[in-house]
Amino acid sequence: MLTVFLAVLAVVAIAFIAVYNKLIKMKNRGDEAWADVLALLKQRYDMIPNLVNIVKGYAKHEKGIFEKVAELRAMAQGVKTPKDAQKADNMFTSTLKSLFAVAENYPELKANQNFLNLQNTLKDLEDTIQKARRYYNAVVRDYNNILMVFPNNLIAGMLGFKKRDFYNIPDEQAKNVKVEF
Repeated sequence: MLTVFLAVLAVVAIAFIAVYNKLIKMKNRGDEAWADVLALLKQRYDMIPNLVNIVKGYAKHEKGIFEKVAELRAMAQGVKTPKDAQKADNMFTSTLKSLFAVAENYPELKANQNFLNLQNTLKDLEDTIQKARRYYNAVVRDYNNILMVFPNNLIAGMLGFKKRDFYNIPDEQAKNVKVEF
């Protein structure tokens, strides 16, 4: 009888350890995916001052948009959660569209090689950010699924594992920032 009890206890312990290890691996994968998204967003935000400086040279009287871009860039660089990043990214994308709308009024700016290079780099970066978002959301989906199935949900609850938020963007902003002229 004691042998059966110890065998059952061993099986339960092994199952507990297996679930715990799987949860840790998925949590770490989510942390890594989120760090990748933040790194790409930072790269995007770091490009913007160069773009703004080029546009400033042609559109000196558009001071309000430049200040808004700088303010949102600073705010966006301080995000910690997907929800905060989502909000900052939405505001930043709208303002960035305004910046490109300003640039649309200056044909000589649209022909500037530095502006064109930044524009192309930003387009490529937007594609990479979109892929990173999709990967992050896939990892979050898998992690949340693991948390919700039995018996993982019992173990995850006992150990304090929490669901993660998806990185969602509104439908109107689901497309890349348009940078072609």
